Amino acid sequence: MKFKSLLTTATIALGLATGAVAQDKTKVGFVYVGPVGDGGWTYEHNKGRLAVEEHFGDKVETVFVESVPEGPDAERVMTQMALDGADLIFTTSFGYMDPTINVAKKFPDVKFEHATGYKTADNVSVYSARFYEGRAVQGHIAGKMTKSNTIGYIGSYPIPEVIRGINSAYIHAKKVNPDVEFKIVWAYTWFDPAKEADAATVLIEQGADVILQHTDSTAPQAAAQEAGNVITFGQASDMGEYAPMPRVSSIIDNWAPYYIARVQAVADGTWSTANTWDGIGPGMVEIGEISDAVPADVKEEALALKAALADGSYHAFTGPLKKQDGSDWLADGETADDGTLAGMNFYVEGLEGEIPQ
Repeated sequence: MKFKSLLTTATIALGLATGAVAQDKTKVGFVYVGPVGDGGWTYEHNKGRLAVEEHFGDKVETVFVESVPEGPDAERVMTQMALDGADLIFTTSFGYMDPTINVAKKFPDVKFEHATGYKTADNVSVYSARFYEGRAVQGHIAGKMTKSNTIGYIGSYPIPEVIRGINSAYIHAKKVNPDVEFKIVWAYTWFDPAKEADAATVLIEQGADVILQHTDSTAPQAAAQEAGNVITFGQASDMGEYAPMPRVSSIIDNWAPYYIARVQAVADGTWSTANTWDGIGPGMVEIGEISDAVPADVKEEALALKAALADGSYHAFTGPLKKQDGSDWLADGETADDGTLAGMNFYVEGLEGEIPQ
């Protein structure tokens, strides 16, 4: 009986210890707009999640739901994650903004991090990357390499993030090639290979020999490869399987350091609401390898532009610049403020067509 009593005491002690460990484990949820294997936006966010698991080991548990539509279904998924005990939830698409705010109100003890939005709360932070810096580098290469002087751009949705990218790419293509023109097709999707392929085909038929995209699948790369003599750029991830042609470089989103830091803050009890917007310098935006299809002098220029953006000696939106309607925007040497960029709803001078409402 004495042995049994000691064993029972030891079992209870072990149970209490195990419970304490379980209680100390941080549970982190991720809500994705696309599939984790798409090789683009969601793929890179999921790489960040995997980096969290590798960094923290058994101190953290992560869960995710992929291909969640923006809207009511997103709110349902976030609610279930919170009910299942998530301490921190990353919601990784612009259209999740209002659902994130709504669910956060119901779960004040859960921390939320919303990607690319602007609405915050006591338990909601926002974060994004200065993708427009990468677009500047792409625009430079595109302007130098186009032979038709027609560059096609596949837009997802006409939100400030996408409009900034179009403007930045155009400004820097125009700087090195005054004859360049942009043709823009709006796909109204983040991830739909069929729509993206159709958009790329339409642009190629209109004479574009360079395709840029703000959509997430590799379908435009495949369409360009089939057409031949068309160059592309990887979006959000390297898409290096299409290198050295048609994909000649890429923008890569590196979320891992941010995710690790924010999970650590929750674990430490130091998390607070923040608005993070980092670019090439801090490493949140990376430029994928520039392939040998790009002439050596163009590659050197592109890398010099990347370095200037990284160290802050150059800003992608530096005047003189006018708006599409011809009105003055930035004087010579003046740079755009973050407030204007965050809410950008206009094209710069030279771009044709209207921004859809």
